[in-house]
Amino acid sequence: MQSTGTLILGSVALSGKASSFLSNTAPHPVGLQLFTFFGIIDDDVKGTLTKIAAIGYKEMESAFSKKGGYYGLKPKAFKAMVNDLGMSWKSHHVLGAPFKLPKGYKMPVGADGKPMVLPPMLNLRDNMQQIVDEAAEGGLKYLVCANAPTGTLAEVKSSIEILNKTGEATKKAGLQFAYHNHDMEFKEIDGKVPYHLLLTETDTKNVKMELDLAWAVKGGQDPVQLFKDHPGRFPLWHVKDLDATHANILPVGSGTIDFKRIFENRASAGMEHFFVEHDMPKDAFSSIKSSYEYITNTLKA
Repeated sequence: MQSTGTLILGSVALSGKASSFLSNTAPHPVGLQLFTFFGIIDDDVKGTLTKIAAIGYKEMESAFSKKGGYYGLKPKAFKAMVNDLGMSWKSHHVLGAPFKLPKGYKMPVGADGKPMVLPPMLNLRDNMQQIVDEAAEGGLKYLVCANAPTGTLAEVKSSIEILNKTGEATKKAGLQFAYHNHDMEFKEIDGKVPYHLLLTETDTKNVKMELDLAWAVKGGQDPVQLFKDHPGRFPLWHVKDLDATHANILPVGSGTIDFKRIFENRASAGMEHFFVEHDMPKDAFSSIKSSYEYITNTLKA
């Protein structure tokens, strides 16, 4: 789980009134991945969501919580809170295997100056049916594997088995399953690229992909080419920007990624929902406001 550890360490969408750049006939809501508020949202879940809604975000994708579960809430309670604020809960992130910090890393410190303590986190390898049942209880459309071990070909094979089993379980539960990438899946191992194996050896209907555009670019990929090579496989996107070195994450529109070109090819991707994300930002609200304004004011057809 190296990339998840790196994310936790910190180095560890359009409103109904907005002009539509995503469709020729109707505007598309802007979504937000709540990992952007990791370490913040748990202190005031409703207050944080209220401020997010006030910016204009309409769709939510939830992630890990220091409180466990869905930010300390049961699935139906969290859904009700999101809906009461005029937003829609579309997707949730889970781990593919037990979380482990990368070798040499330590947990980041919290506001109290002490290392963060995470509750036991469910994972698809050990808790698949419970995870699927809870997602179905919350009325989710998508369940997404945030990442899975892909450091060796043996790990890739094991992860593919887990993804295919989960895809079967989510289908039975009326959900769509997807896999979310980082850049590590694009690093060749023994002559093979893990992401290519994930794409070709998982069920194309039961296991879709949530393409993190920035991580793909950092991994040396052209998202548009991925769409053309695997049409309809990418119904979900993560949208964040990168600086010229690809070392630093930035609000959407303030970096180097050509989002206009990517969004112009949304049809071939099969894109249904996209979620703004900024991993461990210095000022989460400032970042998501900047991203929202760029998306609604600049990315227009």
